[in-house]
Amino acid sequence: MANIGVPGLILILLLALIVFGPAKLPQLGRAVGQTLREFKNSTKGEVDGVTEEFRLEEGPSAVKKNLK
Repeated sequence: MANIGVPGLILILLLALIVFGPAKLPQLGRAVGQTLREFKNSTKGEVDGVTEEFRLEEGPSAVKKNLK
């Protein structure tokens, strides 16, 4: 994503205020926050799963090396 900066962010927020109105903005913000949280959690789960698979493939000797 390109570097938006403060002026660009203010412009986007003003356009959102005009398009959605002040009553809908809190609901929209909550929906975006929940979506990002779910995406983050699912990605973390996938990364943890892949990391665990690599640990299992390395075998017990690699686990002992990591403990030292």
